[in-house]
Amino acid sequence: MVRLPLTAEQLAAGKRIGAQLRHARGERTLAEVADAAGISPETLRKIETGRLATPAFATIAALARGLPLSLDD
Repeated sequence: MVRLPLTAEQLAAGKRIGAQLRHARGERTLAEVADAAGISPETLRKIETGRLATPAFATIAALARGLPLSLDD
């Protein structure tokens, strides 16, 4: 299966999500937050930097549970 390139809107949304997660993480380390969410620190790093612009909903939900964020944000 060929994956279509992401649109400019999807890339921008990924950067916004990453920025929100970085801000919400505050002083906590990548490893602490990733462990709490059950994901690898590298995955969290990719999301925060926008390199993984379309993370799975379950991943975002797990991160929101471990950070002071609601899914509405």
